[in-house]
Amino acid sequence: MSKVYLTGAGPGDIELMTLKAARVIKEADIIIYDRLANPEILDMARKDVKLIYVGKEDGRHSVPQDEINEIIYQSALKYETVVRLKGGDPFVFGRGGEEAIYLYDRDIKFEIIPGITSSVSVPAYAGIPVTHRGVTTSFRVVTGHETPNKKISQVEWQTFLNDETIVFLMGFHNIKLITRKLMNLGKRPDYPCAVISKGTTPDQEVVTGTLETIVELSKGMPTPAIIVVGEVVKLRDKIKWFK
Repeated sequence: MSKVYLTGAGPGDIELMTLKAARVIKEADIIIYDRLANPEILDMARKDVKLIYVGKEDGRHSVPQDEINEIIYQSALKYETVVRLKGGDPFVFGRGGEEAIYLYDRDIKFEIIPGITSSVSVPAYAGIPVTHRGVTTSFRVVTGHETPNKKISQVEWQTFLNDETIVFLMGFHNIKLITRKLMNLGKRPDYPCAVISKGTTPDQEVVTGTLETIVELSKGMPTPAIIVVGEVVKLRDKIKWFK
């Protein structure tokens, strides 16, 4: 009987992938993968594995999500071991829940293999802990796809005024809108902020600044990139370790 593994590939560094993910990749008959999964991972697969790329870049889907769901389903009808490989974790803005429900509704057996999310690991590789005693006891992860000037928003922007760390994923193209919104809500213009590009990889770049300066400082940085807002950014001076 076929089975689909909705699998997290981790943030980029291939050694941050789980042992379970590595095992199913080696066993896979077909791998349906996205842009953020390290391409070196595919070298672990069998020589006769079928590969299907369904990635997207800066919001542009090479394949719409509805079609991706159907590709996974049809693959499960033909192959015994199907791996849907996603960067980071399948359930952290990875739309893994949508794919799982699609399979459930069609009586396809599936399993979730969590991955290390970039929301924690990428700041860690930049020397920025998302929580730190005496600085902040909480953090939140927010999609940066949803613009602050959207009329109907699922993001409760008015709640961003405490001192918890805010990690914006997939938001670099909206960084000007995001920082302006936070300042308009009452965040200090000199509130610490960082942008981390291609985190956990040899091409990692980190820029630190403030809500007022980070847009200019981060111009031209390549994606994928995440934004970290919080006093913990100041700890990078002592904790940065990865070069």
